[in-house]
Amino acid sequence: MVGEVIETDERGREDFSLDQSLIPTVRRALAEGDRARLEALLGPLHPADIADLLEQVDSTDRRGILSLGGGVIDGDVLSELDEALREEAIDVLPADALSEAVRELDSDDVVDLVEDLEEEQQAAILRTLGRADRAAVEKALSYPEDSAGRLMQREVVIAPEHWTVGEVIDFMRARDDLPDQFYHVILTDPRLKPAGYVTLGQILARPRSVRLADISDDSFRTIRVTQPEADVAYAFNQYHLISAPVVDEDDRLVGVITIDDAMAVLDEEHEEDILRLAGVGGESSLSDSVFETTRQRFPWLLVNLLTAILASFVIAQFEDTIARFVALAVLMPIVASMGGNAGTQSLTVAVRALATRDLTGSNAFRVVRREALVGLLNGVVFAVVMGGVGILWFGNGLLGAVIAAAMVINLVIAGLAGILIPIALDKLGVDPALASGAFVTTVTDVVGFLAFLGLAAWVIL
Repeated sequence: MVGEVIETDERGREDFSLDQSLIPTVRRALAEGDRARLEALLGPLHPADIADLLEQVDSTDRRGILSLGGGVIDGDVLSELDEALREEAIDVLPADALSEAVRELDSDDVVDLVEDLEEEQQAAILRTLGRADRAAVEKALSYPEDSAGRLMQREVVIAPEHWTVGEVIDFMRARDDLPDQFYHVILTDPRLKPAGYVTLGQILARPRSVRLADISDDSFRTIRVTQPEADVAYAFNQYHLISAPVVDEDDRLVGVITIDDAMAVLDEEHEEDILRLAGVGGESSLSDSVFETTRQRFPWLLVNLLTAILASFVIAQFEDTIARFVALAVLMPIVASMGGNAGTQSLTVAVRALATRDLTGSNAFRVVRREALVGLLNGVVFAVVMGGVGILWFGNGLLGAVIAAAMVINLVIAGLAGILIPIALDKLGVDPALASGAFVTTVTDVVGFLAFLGLAAWVIL
């Protein structure tokens, strides 16, 4: 049975997702307390798949896996695990398994593992490290949160800038403490200031007599240790970097950031933007408790309630108009809904463009004009549609004209609000993904109801 599961996993899942048939098999091994069978099931899996398994089972099964299968829960699994579950994993893992797992990690992965933990758990993990590794992690933790200093790893391969290919090859072959993975040999001057770097491919392809400085990579850039990690991720994406040296305030080399860490930051930024646009918080997770999820969502539901009350207040000003012409109550949600959708479309484009730094002061006017024209054209098209609906449904030409005009007005305003509000919030230093949705919804609802009911009161009655 075990062999069949492992073989199925190794033959592969074309979508690379976790083999769901594995979960009930793992549960049976847990129920029987069969440690050997559990470790045989988990052993062939990639750390990311083991982390997925831990995230997909309930808390009881997760604790059982951590207790019985501690031999295969290594540092890479802890690194892949959702942050919300790391504390639980660290509490449950046997002390010797936790110690072995942490010692296998590079310094940047240890920092990522411990930076969000309680002080007691941090101390427990730091005690498992050697003196030099512990000092490196504590130094990294002293840098600002979400900075390059937290993201970098201390393990780095350096060589004097005057060395040759042959010298650096002999040096690397003689060392037994090289990082498990690295992409560049960083060239430094006598003061340990980075002067360039050379890819391993270039080193392997060149004769031994070639100077490293003559084959250094043109993509060389240094990153300040206090640089925000969002800027780091942008630089890697913008300049197609594989790794980049990190320097302190004196421009001395203190570490290196690799592409996997930069891409992880990009992924986190994208995920946070999506969650914030939906009003569920930037750090929401499927593993969060009911209370935690409720706490994250409550403020945005409260904001939505307040904006809905404001829209209702606008409607209340036209109570007599609606009472005299009931068809308005039937049609006004359409105007507001279309405006809300159009505003969300513009808002999503704007927030994404601001995050990738494609929307700047130099092209803002052109983008605003484009969104206004898009809103106008869509407004005209749907004005014709809804004008016809108003005439055919209620047999009233004036009603058709009113909803057509309101549709044009609201879609133009929605396009403008969707682009201008994120830009304004960004200028004020407020995360556009966090607050734009509430403002855009308020504007489209209020303008939609005001335009439709106001025109109706003026034209029809």
